[in-house]
Amino acid sequence: MTASTATDADAGVRRISILLFSDDSSTRDAVRLGVGSAPAPQVRVQEWFECATAPGVELALQDGSYDLLILDGEAQPYGGLGLCRQLKNEFYDCPPVLVLTGRPGDGWLAAWSQADGAVAHPLDPAALAAAVARLAR
Repeated sequence: MTASTATDADAGVRRISILLFSDDSSTRDAVRLGVGSAPAPQVRVQEWFECATAPGVELALQDGSYDLLILDGEAQPYGGLGLCRQLKNEFYDCPPVLVLTGRPGDGWLAAWSQADGAVAHPLDPAALAAAVARLAR
């Protein structure tokens, strides 16, 4: 592939950085694998930044810039739903937030948290990728 072909192929591709919060490393692994490196043809994940604690998320947002946050609502001791609501109210220009809820019926909790999207446990890779692609656009 020539340099001009690579440039043409990359035209219109949005490269994103994602901050992922869960206290459970297996949940973080499942999210990264489910989303993959290209959740949609025009969306590429350039960088993942992982946090296992809510204070870690707050510090990361103060120090860096992210295109999307994925917060695990089932994290302990401080869940992603409460954290989402806090971030949406305390951080100017908070990036879009995708929350992972405990059950499909927890959409009302996602709405309360002011999340921009929600995917329920058990995590469906296709639903994760679609939600990330939608929020990244």
